[in-house]
Amino acid sequence: MTKVRAHVWIEGFVQGVFFRSYTRDRAMSWGVKGWVRNCPDGRVEAIFEGDKEAVERIIRWCRRGPSEAEVKDVQVEMEEYTGEFDTFSIRYF
Repeated sequence: MTKVRAHVWIEGFVQGVFFRSYTRDRAMSWGVKGWVRNCPDGRVEAIFEGDKEAVERIIRWCRRGPSEAEVKDVQVEMEEYTGEFDTFSIRYF
């Protein structure tokens, strides 16, 4: 399996709707490692690492988010896979 890393920013009404918690739950269930956090500018930022198919799946999910969210844009930058994470976590600034 090909391992990949994606740096993602989600824009819209994405804070205060449990976006980070839902992202963590899905990442862990799909075997994706990394982190997610709220940004001061109102976006949500995440690093996803894992099998290419699983990372693509969670990015697709981020384009919708939880039912309470209103995602307007998702920016994705593919980076070099590092394998530095043991799990998926919520970070706080």
